[in-house]
Amino acid sequence: MIILGIETSCDETAVSIVKAEGGLESLSFKVLGSAVNSQVKIHEQYGGVFPALAKREHIKNLPLVFQQALTSARTKESEIEIIAVTVGPGLEPALWVGITFAEKLGKKWGVLVVGVNHMEGHIASVLLNSKLQALIFPVLALLISGGHTELIFLKSWTEKEKIGETQDDAVGEAFDKVARMLGLPYPGGPEISKLAEEAREKNISLETKFPRPMIHSKDFNFSFSGLKTAVLYFLRDEKETNKLAVAREFEDAVIETLISKTKAAIKEYLPKTLIIGGGVIANKALRENFLNLKESYSEIEILIPEKSLTTDNATMIAAAGYIEYLRDKKLGGELKAQGNLKMD
Repeated sequence: MIILGIETSCDETAVSIVKAEGGLESLSFKVLGSAVNSQVKIHEQYGGVFPALAKREHIKNLPLVFQQALTSARTKESEIEIIAVTVGPGLEPALWVGITFAEKLGKKWGVLVVGVNHMEGHIASVLLNSKLQALIFPVLALLISGGHTELIFLKSWTEKEKIGETQDDAVGEAFDKVARMLGLPYPGGPEISKLAEEAREKNISLETKFPRPMIHSKDFNFSFSGLKTAVLYFLRDEKETNKLAVAREFEDAVIETLISKTKAAIKEYLPKTLIIGGGVIANKALRENFLNLKESYSEIEILIPEKSLTTDNATMIAAAGYIEYLRDKKLGGELKAQGNLKMD
């Protein structure tokens, strides 16, 4: 089955054409072609994504990106059998652009249009690993991005439960805010990581230790607001600040918190597979720390998507759309943008 994926939830205009095979027990995906247009440079001056501007750029770029993806896939429009489009969570003005475009194509071609939860796309992103033969359930998924920090437990593709989430800032949001405090350009997450990596190479560390929020709580929730505030107060009170040391200590605090919560969830839920998805897992130190968990949990398969699939992309939306189709082949009807769409 050939699936067209469309992603416009934030500032990436992305289209991907994916060949999907198998049932829920034996999923297989192959990317035929994809294209993406990033708006990062446009939103830099605002220090974040400006929704009305993002919508305008999606309207302008989506038809072009769509044609680029078709050309790279060498696929005819008549070969596409399903259209999968992100319906949330995200910026509603941006989401509507993708939904409207998808529904027009669906009507024109006479094919099913499937609405996809963006966060389910992040879970499905690991399925694009050609070396993965089958996903072994139960699965614990940690989803970490600019807008979300969630722990999801899946008994199967049809049974899932959110067991933990951030109570305030998402981890990616905290990275960006701390970067702004340090005078770093947007997006701040990669900039913080560069400084932290340099600090480790030069063996530079901060004497002050930032808090590891909720690390000893008895639930699986997260909080990064206190950590962000601790950095703010430290920078306010220190006359001379080593940005490398601050970046490293902040990143270390984030990593320790995420690892600790994930280990607690592993102990409680005993998953066979651990998935870490979302834009923040592109962070080098974080990836290494999670992969190192294999030393303590040799019985668990640890899956992290390749870096190109960690950020917002249409390939993962196509994969998640196919899974949604297999779960409910009676899908159909008008779609709606849901900025605060939940996993459960």
